[in-house]
Amino acid sequence: MSLFQLPKWIKPHLFEGKNFKDLTDEDINSLRSKIKHFKSDDPDVSIMIPAWNEENNIYRTLSSLSSNITSLRVEIVVINNNSTDQTQLVLDKLGVKNYLQPKQGTAFARELGLEKALGKYHLCADSDSFYPPQWIDLMCKPLMANDNIVGVYGRYSFIPSKDESRLPWFLYEKVTGAMVRLRKARREHINFLGFNMGFITEVGRQNGGFNVLKTRAFENAIGSENFVEEAEDGRMAVNLKKTGQLKLVTDSRARVFTSARRINAEGGLIKSFKHRFLKHSGQLSEYLNGVKVE
Repeated sequence: MSLFQLPKWIKPHLFEGKNFKDLTDEDINSLRSKIKHFKSDDPDVSIMIPAWNEENNIYRTLSSLSSNITSLRVEIVVINNNSTDQTQLVLDKLGVKNYLQPKQGTAFARELGLEKALGKYHLCADSDSFYPPQWIDLMCKPLMANDNIVGVYGRYSFIPSKDESRLPWFLYEKVTGAMVRLRKARREHINFLGFNMGFITEVGRQNGGFNVLKTRAFENAIGSENFVEEAEDGRMAVNLKKTGQLKLVTDSRARVFTSARRINAEGGLIKSFKHRFLKHSGQLSEYLNGVKVE
C-alpha cells in the first residue's frame, strides 16, 4: 500500500460521488446478491454492526464485508439504534438481517447484537469502516486455533478526506501502533476497539457482555458534552480476560480502514494528536508498571 493512496481493494466499495439515493438499480441488485450469501441460518460467525443514522455510510461497509472470501458460514446483522434518517430503508432495500434497538447508545446496540448472534464466533464491525477481503478468516483464525485465545483485535488506518494525503494519517497511525504495543502487557483492554475486534460468543455472554455504567453516544468525541470515558468495547475486553487471552492480529491483510470523522469532530488531526499525546505520555508509567488489568 502506498503511503499516499488507499489500497486497491477499497475502491469498489467507495461508490465515489454517490449517496444511497444515487445508487442505480444495478448497484442495489449487486449488493443484494452479495449480501444474500452472508445470511446463514446456522452461522459459524456472526458479524454485528450497530448503526445510528448511517444511510450514506452503511451500504459501503456492507459492500466490503459481503466481498469477503471465506468458507465459513456467516451472518451479517445490523442493529439499528433508533435511527431517524433512512437507515432502515437502506437495510430493507438491501435485504440485510437487522434488529431495532430503541435504547440509545452504542453499548445497548452491541449488547442486543450479542444477544441475537447465532455464531460461535462474534465479530464486531462499524458502519463507517471498510473490511479487507480476508478479514473474516484472519480474525477468526486465532480463535479457532487456540482454546486459550478468547478475543482478537486488529490494526486499522484512517480514510483521509478527498484530495487529502495519507501521509499525516500514516504517521499518526505509527504513533498509535506503538501505543498499542506499549499497552499490551498491562492495559490491553484499551486496544480493544469496537470496529475491529472479535471473540467467542458464549464467553462474551457469560462474562458480562458489553454492559457499562454509562453508555456512550456513537460519535463520543473528546470534548463533547456527551463524552464517556468508559467504553463498552474495553469493558468486553476486561470481561473476556476473566477466561482467556486476547490476541493482536498483525497480518496486514486484516487491516481495517475507518472514517476519520471522530477525529475531525475533535478539531482535526493535529488537535486530536496533541490531546492523545498529552494523555498517553502522562500514563506511560501506568502502561509499563501499573497493576495488570485482567
